[in-house]
Amino acid sequence: MFLGTHQPRLDDKGRLFLPAKYREELAEGLVITKGQERCLYVFPVEEFQRITEALSTAPVTAKAVRDYSRVFFASASDEKPDKQGRITIPQSLRQYAGLERDCVVIGANTRLEIWDAQAWETYLSAQEQAFADLSEEVLPGIL
Repeated sequence: MFLGTHQPRLDDKGRLFLPAKYREELAEGLVITKGQERCLYVFPVEEFQRITEALSTAPVTAKAVRDYSRVFFASASDEKPDKQGRITIPQSLRQYAGLERDCVVIGANTRLEIWDAQAWETYLSAQEQAFADLSEEVLPGIL
């Protein structure tokens, strides 16, 4: 499970230090792809395989499934952290997420998300009230 918020920086070669507490889980490899709201999703290989299997059972006759799958898989990049725990984020994905220097890496349960720091602050500010308002709808009877 991925939790927390971290603020690494991209270096000049487009590399990012993974938060230390996740390096062991991601040491064997990971997949980076486009996420919603212009962030990047980072999946352990096993989780990406689970999603791949789930999407493979979805009907290819559904246009939304085809559209989502095309973007999701076409933008995916499999990476392996170097000995320092850095991953290289491909230029096309850095451009999509607006990543230049200051980043935020958030734990999002089964994945990490990489955000441009300013984009994350803007998103979080806009969503905090909705988060408070939606707890009963999203988790009825749990919280």
